[in-house]
Amino acid sequence: MSKLTETYELSNGVKIPKIGFGTWQVPNGQVAYDAVTEALSQGYRHIDTAWQYGNEESVGRAIRDSGLNREDVFVTSKLAAAAKSYDAAMKTFDETMDRIGLDYLDLYLIHAPWPWDEMGADYSTQNIEVWQAMEDIYKTGKVRAIGISNFNVADQKNILKHATIMPMVNQIQYYIGYTEPDITVYAQDHNMLVEAFSPLATGYLLNNEAVKDIAAHYDVSVAQLAIRYVLQHGLLPLPKATNSAHIENNKQVEFEISVADMAVLDKLKDTAPGEDHNG
Repeated sequence: MSKLTETYELSNGVKIPKIGFGTWQVPNGQVAYDAVTEALSQGYRHIDTAWQYGNEESVGRAIRDSGLNREDVFVTSKLAAAAKSYDAAMKTFDETMDRIGLDYLDLYLIHAPWPWDEMGADYSTQNIEVWQAMEDIYKTGKVRAIGISNFNVADQKNILKHATIMPMVNQIQYYIGYTEPDITVYAQDHNMLVEAFSPLATGYLLNNEAVKDIAAHYDVSVAQLAIRYVLQHGLLPLPKATNSAHIENNKQVEFEISVADMAVLDKLKDTAPGEDHNG
């Protein structure tokens, strides 16, 4: 079975394909439409978008035009990071559903614990209110699972302390040399699947010589090694690509990194100088 069709199981029993197709920084219009269309034609069955990306309309149209049954494509979107009240959360969810043109989402995440222009600010009180909106959205049946994104340990604790429905996913930045162990372990210990966005460090990882050497040992690309590394740690990678060859390359991960090489990769630090982090 391909990693594109193998699944993890979320805490509520929903199954999610082990590799997602990311669309961050993929512009709305023909570029996003063509990228998602190509990914679906190559067998990807998990598409990740967000209100903030501005491409939900094209992503949704590509899914609808694919000819695939809706239940055969796992679709994630995310609440606008600036929506920090119950009413704002409900409003932006409705905007997402209007844009994407689908009857339901498989996964809906709070995109960040703070608005993007106030990164690191304390919005703990507001996030409790927003999580109440997420729970109410979940109860409507318009989303099959809910979760969070970019939430550190304190942010996660804040939600869990007040939640009646626990988050099922935490999507964070994660790649070889930047694995956020405290955040990852806390999420996993509380029954959240951790998703890894930017598993290639938005491309910066591709130039790392140590990673390139290990990839060469397996006769694979750095991208393939990076995606496989995430999978072997039990996380869900969300590689992004718009080029057909890269979309194809990123799914070829049917190899095994040895325990010794995983240990080497685990010890690497600062593998992607120039890459921004979300705090």
